[in-house]
Amino acid sequence: MALSSSQIRYLRSLAHDLSPVVLLGNKGATEAVVKELDQALGIHELVKVKLSGGDKDERQAQIDVLTSGTAAEKIHQIGHVVVLFRRNADEPKIALPR
Repeated sequence: MALSSSQIRYLRSLAHDLSPVVLLGNKGATEAVVKELDQALGIHELVKVKLSGGDKDERQAQIDVLTSGTAAEKIHQIGHVVVLFRRNADEPKIALPR
């Protein structure tokens, strides 16, 4: 699902006040973390994730594992925090602008 720039701006504004729901530890993005993130995205649709330490390439690899494992889209990233979005097809909770 490709999001327009206005939809991304809207989701970024919603995510501003959120606290990270998923925190990655030293092991990074494991299958258990992906499963937990998948459940959180099913409930909330918009989730902040705090990545574990490391350089920029390690963080990007963690983001790639999380987005591919959950079919989510990266909305925004600042440092060690990334915002992910996945639309709930059955019961959408966030009304996106056109």
